[in-house]
Amino acid sequence: MNKRRTGAEKEETAALFLQQNGMRILERNYRCRQGEVDIIGLHEGYLTFIEVKYRKDEKLGSPEAAVNGKKQIRICQSAQVYCYLHKYGTEYPVRFDVIAICGTQIRWYKNAFSYKSF
Repeated sequence: MNKRRTGAEKEETAALFLQQNGMRILERNYRCRQGEVDIIGLHEGYLTFIEVKYRKDEKLGSPEAAVNGKKQIRICQSAQVYCYLHKYGTEYPVRFDVIAICGTQIRWYKNAFSYKSF
């Protein structure tokens, strides 16, 4: 199975998991010049930007460890563009989450990192 197809399947798994746990999905695979966000949703009063990472096992490290500082900055920049273009002001606080899928186990890290700029 190629990586793109696997990634799409795992993002679908993550989206279903999030919906089952109260997330209202607004957008998937949001792209702009600054980067990409896998899933954007509303959850518990937060506008939430979610990065999905998958590993079949942890031989090369955990999936959540792959969401490093550089990736976090790109997600934050993309979130800023999204908020501006969709006219989200201060009515929703912003949260950055990570969904880590390792094999069949799903781990949801709410508020996984704070806003970062370079």
